[in-house]
Amino acid sequence: MWQPVLMIDGFILSILGLSMFLPAGLDMYDSGAEWSPFLNAALATLFIGISLFLANRNKIERLSLRQGYLITVFSWVTVAVFSSIPFVLTKTVPDITSAFFESVSGVTATGATIMTDVEILPRSILLWRSMLNGLGGIGIVIFAIAMLPFLGIGGMQMFERESSDTTDKLMPKFIDVAKWILAVYLSLVTLCAISLYFCGMGRFDALNHALSAVATAGFSTKNDSIAYFNSASIEMVLSLFMVLGALPMTFYIILFKKHEMDPLRLSQIKYFLTSVCVFSLILALYLSLSNHIHFLKALRLSSFNVIAVITTTGLSSADYLDWGVWTAVFFTLLSLHGGCIGSTTGSIKVMRWQALKSYFHKVLLSSIEPNRVIPVKIGEVSISEKAISSVFVYIMSFLASIAVVAVLLNFLGYDFTTSVTAAVSSVTNTGPGAAKAISASGNFAFFSIPAKYILCFAMILGRLEIMTVLAVLTKSFWKK
Repeated sequence: MWQPVLMIDGFILSILGLSMFLPAGLDMYDSGAEWSPFLNAALATLFIGISLFLANRNKIERLSLRQGYLITVFSWVTVAVFSSIPFVLTKTVPDITSAFFESVSGVTATGATIMTDVEILPRSILLWRSMLNGLGGIGIVIFAIAMLPFLGIGGMQMFERESSDTTDKLMPKFIDVAKWILAVYLSLVTLCAISLYFCGMGRFDALNHALSAVATAGFSTKNDSIAYFNSASIEMVLSLFMVLGALPMTFYIILFKKHEMDPLRLSQIKYFLTSVCVFSLILALYLSLSNHIHFLKALRLSSFNVIAVITTTGLSSADYLDWGVWTAVFFTLLSLHGGCIGSTTGSIKVMRWQALKSYFHKVLLSSIEPNRVIPVKIGEVSISEKAISSVFVYIMSFLASIAVVAVLLNFLGYDFTTSVTAAVSSVTNTGPGAAKAISASGNFAFFSIPAKYILCFAMILGRLEIMTVLAVLTKSFWKK
């Protein structure tokens, strides 16, 4: 069972090792040195990756469901481990646990950081953090997916484990889908970086924030995040690309190839965009009336920060905890929303909330008219009872995971608010939480070593959509 898992994981690690040469080059350029710690990390990662690939290389006739789960979970963990090596070798973190935390936060596109002052970090480390965001946003497993057809299998099963979008069979060969998705993703990052540059952001900052925005991740090169720039045009550009990153990647392929739009996909996009507008307007009115802020300024503040949280990006143009207790609760609930299924966002995601809302509507009408047949619909598409059951199981598992993580953190001595908000921000992959210590103006450095490992597990759990990880942890999974 392990041979294809180790072979594909070796391929992924090889890709990761090659990517380390970019920050290595920047490090040597900035320092004027002939060698960089990134080169040590790259060579070590390449050696392990190529060794695993060659030692287990074999044409795979069939990939079982268990192997699909194992490849997904195992690759995310090993990528997080090896991508933490540059943090250790450059001595930019106090310990190995902190390096692993920063790495996990990057590859899961969470954006929570243990760095207390990112502005003193070398540009190579800042670039590496952003690259981890970029890799995490699209899912580094996509490299393995692109490789699977070459090995003799289609790879669609693997893609479903990563993106949860089971409706994206647009082309007969999945490698074509993977190439298109990667092309779309890189195009969005490029357009975002160019737009930010023309809005006055430096080239280096523009690239880093473009990777963060499109990946809906959250790492910034500034301690004050986007508030540092104090630019309405920069906020507008980032808002646009955070929203674009929160839409299904295959949506752009459909537009480009002029295929007929899937009603289910179109419905969740409309619902998501409507939610963004409604929540932004509600918060703007609240800020305008309670904090006596001009409505247009309030709308600027609310729209950017609502988009950042609802897309689980975690960038910020202000510390919303300064706006009152109500906004802390508001943003905590908002982080449970998420973007569209098939996007780079985390959390529960729009389509599941649509299904839940439709089911509640059915129950409510059935209590009034018991004999009436009421289908559960998302838009104009009817949803099966099996699908509804899976949505309920997923949402309950998601909320239960948050509760368990919060209880564990509370048991370690952290107060109730910090424990709950840290659990929510980690499992939803939002990053900053609605407690002052871990808000946009705080960080996660104060957590103990056990707490950091709990939060790392929570971030991976949320990124791989709960059930994938839980399935691997069950006893029945390992039975022959």
